Amino acid sequence: MDKHMYRPFEDRPAWSFRLQVFTAAGQRPVAVVTQTLREGMGLTNGAEEYAQAVWEQLYPEEALPPVWVQRQLLGDELGQGQAEFQLVVFAEAEKYKVRRPTWWPVTSEQVERLVGGPVEEDRGEGYVPREVPPEPELRFEVLEVSRLGTPHPFRAPRCMPDGSPQSVSWWRHLVQSRGGRGCCWYHRGDWRAVGDLAVRFLSEGIEAGVSAEDMAGFVNRRAVETGVDIWQRQALNSLFRLDSAITPNDVGGFVDGQHRTQAMVDAGTSRTVVLKTVCPAGE
Repeated sequence: MDKHMYRPFEDRPAWSFRLQVFTAAGQRPVAVVTQTLREGMGLTNGAEEYAQAVWEQLYPEEALPPVWVQRQLLGDELGQGQAEFQLVVFAEAEKYKVRRPTWWPVTSEQVERLVGGPVEEDRGEGYVPREVPPEPELRFEVLEVSRLGTPHPFRAPRCMPDGSPQSVSWWRHLVQSRGGRGCCWYHRGDWRAVGDLAVRFLSEGIEAGVSAEDMAGFVNRRAVETGVDIWQRQALNSLFRLDSAITPNDVGGFVDGQHRTQAMVDAGTSRTVVLKTVCPAGE
């Protein structure tokens, strides 16, 4: 038997290996398994599970498991830089259960003597490499401030109680001047103006093909060209720098940006810019 893409478990289709089985009358079957590094659980970590599955699925009438020989390919998928074969000896075995494996290096010649003939050493022409999932990409997006959830500023100034309800904050911004107040940096400037500028500059950057990594520099140049004041430039920079951008998580919380979000809520800011990680495959 020579199955180039043997998948022992239906519920784990990504787990696979090449399975060559050699049989002879009155002898235990010898299973020679070969695997790359991108086929699910490796042969060493999965030795017991793999050997048990082959035993039960292919040779359930046998009192002992097949003799197990493995070769984990350490280089590319086609077998460059291969490791030696290893004979895996299980110290304990009962019906379809094996335990306490040990590994013994063996040469190709020794494996061929064991099975009585030639053994293919590579992954085989029938090998189908797993597709490499696309790398997630960073992307700035416009988001309603009300969808950011309730912030909980830590090390917060007195003017920023932990988790101020949005209803209180909206009332607060109605009785405050649009220009902000001097209690702290977060409340010093006009977050509504910053939100509008951030949305505008992001749209311009996307149209110009600017990447997320380069967006902070682009926005800063546009802010200077537009004559934006120093505080607003600082606020815009904090929104577009990758290490300080407002980053909501998947459970309604924040990776970064709680103080600024609270200040935006207090100011009645409707929209802002957030940083998200997007997998292209999901588009």
